[in-house]
Amino acid sequence: MELKNLLATLASLTLLAAAPNFALAQHEHQQHEMHGPGGAAAQLQLNDGKKWQTDASLRLGMASIRAAFDADHPAIHAGKQTHVQYAALATRIEQQVKSIVANCRLPADADANLHFVVADLLQGVSLMRGEDTARSRHDGAALVHGALTAYGQYFDDPAWKPDAPMHVK
Repeated sequence: MELKNLLATLASLTLLAAAPNFALAQHEHQQHEMHGPGGAAAQLQLNDGKKWQTDASLRLGMASIRAAFDADHPAIHAGKQTHVQYAALATRIEQQVKSIVANCRLPADADANLHFVVADLLQGVSLMRGEDTARSRHDGAALVHGALTAYGQYFDDPAWKPDAPMHVK
């Protein structure tokens, strides 16, 4: 991500949260909560009708998030995912998002669109940890699912399989 954007985000995070592990998620949630139930990813746009370019670190991070989500999918789908399992999944996703943000080298417009995906991933992390008592941990998994689906629709990742089993009801 651009250094200017990253520095602005870091400065905002310092002011937004007392608990550093939740600061980024809270910032992104507050910044994008006006986008409604479709999540921030509903704001994504194509690049003049084409998908946005990706880089190796983004593709690797998103593949890792997808693999973690898919591994837990059966338990989530069956309603058998425990709070501990949701928290562990949230941690795996958050670690990958941090890596994506730290290593991102996308052009500014692609980076700006990626922010919507990142916002939904981090809000999903927050919900899966039970940080919003008005919403369920399953809602967090559904938000992550939406972010993963949107990534595949808006970002050019040749290895991404849109028909893989990412169904959360």
